[in-house]
Amino acid sequence: MSDLEQYYRVLELEPGATLEEVNQAYKDLVFVWHPDRIPKDNLRLQQKAQDKLKAINEAREKLRSLKTKHQTTHHSSSPQQEKPSQTIPQPPKQNSDLSGKDYSRANLSNKDLSGRNLSYANLSGANLSDTFMHKVNLRGANLSEANLFRANLLLADLREANLRAANLIGADLSGADLRGADLTGARIRSGERLLVKLIGTNLAGAIMPDGAIYQ
Repeated sequence: MSDLEQYYRVLELEPGATLEEVNQAYKDLVFVWHPDRIPKDNLRLQQKAQDKLKAINEAREKLRSLKTKHQTTHHSSSPQQEKPSQTIPQPPKQNSDLSGKDYSRANLSNKDLSGRNLSYANLSGANLSDTFMHKVNLRGANLSEANLFRANLLLADLREANLRAANLIGADLSGADLRGADLTGARIRSGERLLVKLIGTNLAGAIMPDGAIYQ
């Protein structure tokens, strides 16, 4: 079996899968195998999860690099006239400090922002649906009217964040720190049914969607 075939197998994909399928498979597997979801006292499973994540990350990076290179080569050889460049916020790079940056109305759907520093960034109205933001620093960030549908915010720092009128349906905020955050008017329910995961979430002093302060 070639290395390429092995990378597809690690992500449980058929050879030739699209970049979108690679990204989705990566997110699904990280969600399943993340060590934070496994009991800390189960050392055997913790080690297995870490090994799995290492293999998953490597497979995803190799396939993304290959497919991005292929797309670049394909577009550069195309005889079609290039469209005028537009000023569009670029997705953050790994390990970059993005504190205070302006990503208002930006389309960051399906991006991997895990571990990034986006404290006090402006993400008002941004599309963050299905975005992976494990342990992201969003302290004091402006997320008003942002679309966080099915976003993964495990252990995220959202202290004093502005989440007014944000769409949080399907978001996973397990273990996140929301102390002092403003969730006034945020969408978290369908009727009486709560549709946000809040296991272990710290909501001390947060302003809830109905305007009440969480005690």
